Amino acid sequence: EVQLVESGGGMVQPGGSLRLSCVASGFTFKLYDMQWVRQAPGKGPEWVSTISTGGVTTYYAGSVKGRFTISRDNAKNTAYLQMSSLKPEDTAVYYCNARHSVYEYWGQGIQVTVSS
Repeated sequence: EVQLVESGGGMVQPGGSLRLSCVASGFTFKLYDMQWVRQAPGKGPEWVSTISTGGVTTYYAGSVKGRFTISRDNAKNTAYLQMSSLKPEDTAVYYCNARHSVYEYWGQGIQVTVSS
């Protein structure tokens, strides 16, 4: 059974940090590009970041560049999103996504709330 399980979300004050984790199982993790996508209340999905299979290449949305860092550990079948200098507008449900060719898997999502 394919699973992507996110953890590490929660509530944090503006300027704070959180690290999200996404543990994969049921497929060959190292073959998949990994992404983080978020959806704020009342808004559509927003792509946040992508990391290539080997972890060498990364991409970021302009809204998070310089504040968020995506990484992965293929030995642990885990992708991460380190989020720093968080802003209220970062409040959203964050989803991890795995993509390879025609195959695509999604996690269940985890809430991140940035509020004072």
